[in-house]
Amino acid sequence: MHRRNFLAAAAALAAAPARAEANEVRLSHGYGIHYLPLMVMRDRKLLEKHAEAKGVGPLQLSWRTLDGGNTINDAMLSGALDIAGTGAPGFITLWAKARNANSAVTGVCGLGNGALWLNANKPEIKSIRDFSQKDKIAVPGIKTSFAAVVLEMAAAHEFGMENYAKLDPLTVGMPHPEAMAALVSGKTEITGHFASPPFSNQELTYPNVHRVVSTVDLLGPITIDVVFASKRFAEANPGIMAAFLAAKDEADRFIAGNKAGAAESFARVSKVNLAPELIRTMLDDPETSFTVAPAGVLKYAEFLARTGTVKNGPSAWTDLFIPEIHGLAGS
Repeated sequence: MHRRNFLAAAAALAAAPARAEANEVRLSHGYGIHYLPLMVMRDRKLLEKHAEAKGVGPLQLSWRTLDGGNTINDAMLSGALDIAGTGAPGFITLWAKARNANSAVTGVCGLGNGALWLNANKPEIKSIRDFSQKDKIAVPGIKTSFAAVVLEMAAAHEFGMENYAKLDPLTVGMPHPEAMAALVSGKTEITGHFASPPFSNQELTYPNVHRVVSTVDLLGPITIDVVFASKRFAEANPGIMAAFLAAKDEADRFIAGNKAGAAESFARVSKVNLAPELIRTMLDDPETSFTVAPAGVLKYAEFLARTGTVKNGPSAWTDLFIPEIHGLAGS
């Protein structure tokens, strides 16, 4: 990320004309490690800190933990959320569908880059070709979640573009913690789980679970989750958005420079019972990183356009995000 450009963008936002802004912000994040910057912001009260510094505080924050693109999108469209973290494909789908409506949304920034793994509990499943009609694959949200879309991309790679939806009938919408419990038990219909860290890593500590495919094999370490907001909220609250970008940048730098502290924040906020050394292992993974600038989001948009899921999609990554980050080295 070009930090000079980011600071210039934040300064431009901060210089916006003073106006009455919201005094309450409703936010959400998911369970996985790719939501860590939001967890750090929540744990260390960074948005409140930067809102005060920019003269738009004090803010009352209401945080929720939501998993699955459908659930998050529904909450945003119903007006129950102002800012949320979600999978990049689900956000793009909602952006395209609502772009000219009163419920339009806008990207705020990238959230986390890295990999998800498709894990299985049947030894005979060695590739996605080995899943049969007797199997079920857990994903956070059917059709819209990152995992569901990447499963379609993997199917297109294996079976041809015309068969991209071949595995869709096998998918079951299920939050990551519940999906992990089902997979490792081996006692339910769930035989596969497209899991994000820490669940992907934790599942492999069980002898009956193995990895089938990593999203890095298909896409490289690109942005998995983004932060998005109601467009109406973003435009009406430039000071809060400036504070959010500054808080996100501080959270990213905190994670990079204090992994032990970041692991503690993750443990406190996520309430996932993990050994500290496992959390550190995930944070030391070179495929995992946290930046404000999104990376590779157009790969999703292009695939969604080819499948017909998205019509009138973006022509550039900047179409999806607020102008204040357009100067960053995104893609």
